[in-house]
Formats: sequence, C-alpha cells, structure tokens
Amino acid sequence: MMNMKIFAAVAGLLVGAGIGPASAQMSTGGMFDKVDGPSYARSSGRSSLGANFGNVNSKPQKKARTYSTTKVSAAPMASRGVGPRPSRWCGWWMRTQLGGGPEFNVAWNWRKYGRPTSPQVGAVVVWRHHVGIITGRAANGKWIVKSGNDGGKVRERARSVSGAVFRI
Repeated sequence: MMNMKIFAAVAGLLVGAGIGPASAQMSTGGMFDKVDGPSYARSSGRSSLGANFGNVNSKPQKKARTYSTTKVSAAPMASRGVGPRPSRWCGWWMRTQLGGGPEFNVAWNWRKYGRPTSPQVGAVVVWRHHVGIITGRAANGKWIVKSGNDGGKVRERARSVSGAVFRI
C-alpha cells in the first residue's frame, strides 16, 4: 500500500511538471532537437519543484530550454550492427547499404567485393580513397554516384570514374 502512495505522489509530480505521454514528441533531426514543451524553470524565480533556496526576492529566471533525448540515426536501419561511424566513413556507409565486415570500412578494401565488372548501374565504384555505388548516368556521360562522406554527407552526383575499380 505504501508503494502505491509513493508511486501516485511521484506520478503526480511528473504530470505536474509536464512530463508524460502528452508532452512526448518525435525527434526528426538528432539528439538535441528543441522540443516545444513545458519549462523546468518558472518566471517566478522558483524551480518547478517549488524550492528557491531561501532567496525570495530572486530575479525571474529565463525560460529553460528543454531538449529531446531521442536520437534518430541519419543512416538507414541496415546500419544497425555495423559499429560506430569512423572519421573516414564512405566505406562504413557502403556497409550499411550492402553489408560486409569491418574490413570494408576502408574504401580501398571494396576492390575485393563481389566480382569485377564494367561501369553500370548498381556497380560499386572504388577509388583509392573513396567508394560509392553507381545509380545512373548523366547527360554529359559521367556516372551518377551515391556515396557517404562526400563533402561530409551522403550525396548523389555526377562524377568521373576514370581510374576507378568496378565491382558487382
């Protein structure tokens, strides 16, 4: 019975502070998305739990920002289980798309993937320090390549593939 009273008191405090299912929001951009929700500091200068540590004439506090702690990965679901993203991550990103062991975090190791082929849609294109996948052909004759860590993000753009290795 005592546990039920304690649970009810804690639940009342959490709901009173605005913490509950109604204030939950989906995070879409990452770990520190601002959430429009209740403040944990009120303008009266008192905390949400009513303690002001004896300073009755304190200045009103600015509204505290609250942040979501939900982390949404930019990588697709396939990236689960491939380990943390290294600083040079084009090979790691390809692993999230096609699989492979940790040795494929290194771009040049993709030259051993599958079997040799010529440039074509679906082929892995491997340069000495970069790897991607061919997704199309541009009007100017260059191949459209999608790759990770291209300018610090996943990009799809027309590229020259001269000197590259192709695997399928």
